[in-house]
Amino acid sequence: MIHPTAILSPGANVADGVEIGAYSIIGDDVTIGKGTWIGPHVVIDPHVTIGPGCRIFQYAAIGAIPQDLKFGGEKSVVKIGPEVTIREFVTIHRGTETGGGITEVGEKSFLMAYTHIAHDCRVGKMVVLANNTTLAGHIVIGDHATVGGLVAIHQFVRVGDYAFVGGKSAVVKDVPPYVIAAGDRAVLHGLNRVGLKRHGFSNQALSALKKTYRILFRYGLTLNEAIERVHAEVEMVPEVETFIGFIKASSRGVTR
Repeated sequence: MIHPTAILSPGANVADGVEIGAYSIIGDDVTIGKGTWIGPHVVIDPHVTIGPGCRIFQYAAIGAIPQDLKFGGEKSVVKIGPEVTIREFVTIHRGTETGGGITEVGEKSFLMAYTHIAHDCRVGKMVVLANNTTLAGHIVIGDHATVGGLVAIHQFVRVGDYAFVGGKSAVVKDVPPYVIAAGDRAVLHGLNRVGLKRHGFSNQALSALKKTYRILFRYGLTLNEAIERVHAEVEMVPEVETFIGFIKASSRGVTR
């Protein structure tokens, strides 16, 4: 059902079973997947694709042009995967040419009220961003990561898969996968053991990750020295390879 006060551009492509609430505005070149529910007073600007089964609550604003002084009006997009929940007053901006032209949110992610996702961010699948999470431009959030309320993440930072960032943290360097990071300037607080167990990580993987974490962050070694020692002493299960690969690929430096 589309409320009679909603405004839809003739260029919008709305699938069967979509509900759009009162006073919502759907722009040109917007595609909305089957069964998505859009509440009242939502604004979806041009060049946005929304997957099936999403829920978008009142006053969310999706697809506005980026807050980037270099933006020259080029076409760029926002892509929202299936079954994403977007709560009140969330803002998601389009990408820029220099960042690949796309801002993306993966399937089954949950964006709580007042979350802001800036241009060129890539948010993985089944991610939770709690209230007032603020992502600057060009940030990558891995699959199954959880970010607490009032967290601010610096541009170009990466947060790895299954990581947990505690509330009210300022994150200025990459957060490796599988760990907990928290603090006024975020520091590491060990593995995200509760989260990993909930996601069914094996005892073998947990043991190997625990050894890897200690060598990397508790022995006082340089990262290069620690990585060499991990290869020598730890069973290289896929989770450890992912951990080491993330650190090797870091350009901003790693939270420690």
